[in-house]
Amino acid sequence: MQAIALMLWAVMAKEVRQAFRDRRMAMILLVAPLLQLVVLGYAVDLDVDHIPTVICDQDRTPASRELTEAVLAEGTFDLVASTTNPAEAMADLTSGRAAAAWIVPRGFEVDVSRGGAASVQVLLDGADPNRSQIASAVAQQTAMNRSIRLLLQQTSTAAAARQGTAGIPRISPVVRILYNPRLRSAVYMVPGLAATVVLIVTTIVTAMGIAREKEMGTMEQLLVTPLRPWVLLVGKCLPFAAVGLIEVAAILAIGTWLFDVPIRGSLVVVFAAASLYVMSTLGTGVFISTVSSSQQQAILGGFLFLMPAILLSGFMTPIEGMPAWIRPLTYINPVRYFVEVLRSVLLKGSGFSDLVFQFVALACFGTIILGISTLRFKKQLG
Repeated sequence: MQAIALMLWAVMAKEVRQAFRDRRMAMILLVAPLLQLVVLGYAVDLDVDHIPTVICDQDRTPASRELTEAVLAEGTFDLVASTTNPAEAMADLTSGRAAAAWIVPRGFEVDVSRGGAASVQVLLDGADPNRSQIASAVAQQTAMNRSIRLLLQQTSTAAAARQGTAGIPRISPVVRILYNPRLRSAVYMVPGLAATVVLIVTTIVTAMGIAREKEMGTMEQLLVTPLRPWVLLVGKCLPFAAVGLIEVAAILAIGTWLFDVPIRGSLVVVFAAASLYVMSTLGTGVFISTVSSSQQQAILGGFLFLMPAILLSGFMTPIEGMPAWIRPLTYINPVRYFVEVLRSVLLKGSGFSDLVFQFVALACFGTIILGISTLRFKKQLG
């Protein structure tokens, strides 16, 4: 029995030494999970707050200002813009700059002073059903609280006491949910799934394919052929790029057929963004393969990249709900921009002019990531 224990101990010790002999593997096993725990623990936040909001105050009176101050004081709505033109507020919703708009009409103060119902319009971006439901409930609660405060102010004045017949002031929010009025979760999830599936397929398969060639020694055999390094790299990446674009088309078709996901914009915009996005995912796969000496390392490295990229993209939880210190990390994540393009085109009918920032970001990330990966690949072959 003692001999078996000693042999078991020897095998275990050998495995530990072998695993930690490679510094890259040690980092993957120890440091990376801790970093992921910290970052993702903050990124995955299902609480709904800090909803970017535009205030359109057409009345511009003390009563309307008090209402907007009450809306913003609660903490769920964050002011990102203020205007008197409803068209500008609608443009902020369409562009994604805001997810809610409070429109206070002219004559609001007059309606409040006379008693009875004073209506305000609340427009919500229904692309995120959970956020829209909570925002609608908070809007109703805020209006009720403000109505109670107005009633108390009215009954506390001597003039109201003498009149006795004054109406009861009541603020009535007219909530309108845009883009996804039925608040169906599939409409929100399918565009994010398209970005996620393409990321997984192109990144992992590319990293594993090149790492397998290195591990099996066939990469050295390719070096003696007349193939130039860039031709070899392009030949390995183009098939996976085609697979990624086919995946996007298949997911959109299935999403439209089974889940009634609308396609309100141009598919040309979608596939133009997908082409730029695939440059980033393929470049990431190539980069992972250049820092991996085996398929095992390539798989682990790929999944360590995938989890933060997916969770920091806004696919599952709104970026506005993440802590302020973690939001800058989302700006260096290509997945975020592709998710924004898909949701804007499919749900809002946005075009190239509405998505200039996202396209520029995808083009820059694709060029930089693929360029760095190509240089590392050529250096290794050289």
